[in-house]
Amino acid sequence: MKTISENVSAIPRPVSAAGYFQLSRDFEKRFREGTWIPAKTMKIALLSSFTLNGLKEILLAQCGLSGIRASVYEAPYNQWAQEILDPSSALYAFAPELVILFADTASILGERYFRPYAPSSAGWQDWTDRQFEEFKGLVLLLKKRSNAKILLHNFEVPGYSPLGILESKQAFGFIEAVETLNQKLREAFKKNSQVYLLDYNGFLSRTGKHGAADPKMFYLADMKLDLQKMPGLVNEYMGMVRPLAGLAKKCLVLDLDNTLWGGVAGEDGMEGIRLGPTPEGRPFWEFQKMLAALHDRGVVLALNSRNNPEDALPILRNHPHMILREDFFASIRINWEDKAENLKSIAEELNLGLESFVFLDDDPANRARVRQAFPEVKVEDLPEDPALYVSMLMKVNAFDSLQLTREDFQKGRIYAQEKKRRGLEETSGDLTAYLRALEMEATLQNAEEKTVPRIAQLTQKTNQFNMTTRRYQEEDILRFFRNPGFWVFMAELRDKFGENGITAAVIVKKDQNAWEIDTFLMSCRIIGRRLEEVLMAHLLAEARKAGTGSVLGKFIPTEKNAPARGFYARCGFKCSGKDGQAEIWRHTLEKPFLAPDFISVKIKEKA
Repeated sequence: MKTISENVSAIPRPVSAAGYFQLSRDFEKRFREGTWIPAKTMKIALLSSFTLNGLKEILLAQCGLSGIRASVYEAPYNQWAQEILDPSSALYAFAPELVILFADTASILGERYFRPYAPSSAGWQDWTDRQFEEFKGLVLLLKKRSNAKILLHNFEVPGYSPLGILESKQAFGFIEAVETLNQKLREAFKKNSQVYLLDYNGFLSRTGKHGAADPKMFYLADMKLDLQKMPGLVNEYMGMVRPLAGLAKKCLVLDLDNTLWGGVAGEDGMEGIRLGPTPEGRPFWEFQKMLAALHDRGVVLALNSRNNPEDALPILRNHPHMILREDFFASIRINWEDKAENLKSIAEELNLGLESFVFLDDDPANRARVRQAFPEVKVEDLPEDPALYVSMLMKVNAFDSLQLTREDFQKGRIYAQEKKRRGLEETSGDLTAYLRALEMEATLQNAEEKTVPRIAQLTQKTNQFNMTTRRYQEEDILRFFRNPGFWVFMAELRDKFGENGITAAVIVKKDQNAWEIDTFLMSCRIIGRRLEEVLMAHLLAEARKAGTGSVLGKFIPTEKNAPARGFYARCGFKCSGKDGQAEIWRHTLEKPFLAPDFISVKIKEKA
């Protein structure tokens, strides 16, 4: 029996819709037989205003390629509004985790799609306001009746007007009406953590609006999207599916020669490589700019290059058109070692699992070596032509997330500080001396609405020091936070090198007789600094103060949370049995638990 990651890397990606159909059948057979074990499961509902034959199978296949066994519910033809309005509909009985709502422009325009300026028609401003209120009302009703995330298509802006160039002269024409409807929907749900907008109009602009539908199938079956375009659309969906399943990638590992610049450092030197505002250098220059934008939003960058450091490092540091300077990279391996071994070393240094990595290299042999050694690493194929690098990177949505927090935008700086910490550790006499020399200060505070996205993100991404590995969305954390029967608190850690941001969180279910720890987790970046003991000391002290009889905790072992094993025992808990795979631990609060004295603690009250 193999996990899916040991098989997926060897599966050729389909080149046609028919290939995806076969692949979806293969995945389901393997899952049903138990020969492949999915990393995650997910229930997805498709609601549309027209025929979407084939989309379900393509979605099942692409989910399988990401390690997800999906169950997909398709609403009956053009019954999307009825499914939302009926509280006893099959949609709600299915209890999806994600609802994809796809209403098309022709359906909402009706007869006005072909005759937008018929004499008997009402004004377009009134139409826009009415459609917006109706559509928003349906989405809010769906949100109220379901805990699912909602992925809402915006509307295709028509590419034709019977007025021709005079369409732009209308006080408020039908093209502007659809554009305004899209804008109003974007504004309505911009701050709603449950509803996300997919730019379907942008997708069609990139792939071709006039070829969006097969004309024959449009009339025969009301299929308004060509089957061959569906894999591209489903790839857009996967940018939400993967992070919702907790499978988003974290680190992008890059080669240097013919990847970040054209040419070979050891042969061409700084003056001979191709990089900068020239026809040969511009593809690499702009590729670096896009990589820098990923770094800015929190993607960790690392280098894995077969090179002499004395040839490559001067280019990183001194080339006038180098965008990605040395301090952009959290880890650097410039040597002649095997690239797979280098990648393993980078993962160990950054304390990230290999499943968190994406690997980019121009050499097919290096890509094949990494695929063979670590099938859980996502290996992207760089095009042979560097002019296509930027467009390739635009299609990589492996790093998409459902929220961006303050810690994400600061991640590059945080990892740069970590290099300094490692340097201090190497020169310290022992571990305690190193920890004391860090001059750490922990700030503990109860959750607030503004910190909910970061706490949810920690539950979704933290694997190693996570006692139960329960995954929560923002809506879940908000329910805990607003329920007086729960206590949600978190910790920020800073030291002499800077701030780490919110790196730990605890969720406790309170009862007079016993408090139960639902979630206790800490970011992998700070494992080993004993912050977890500070959190536990605070938790036990508060429980004793509240007069509860004991504190219960579960440890649910996974393949990745070995660093958390034994933590309860170190804190004075006693194992009282098992519940399936879960170990049950109890602290009777008879003796206080003391945190290490080399971490100063500050309790922050709500503002």
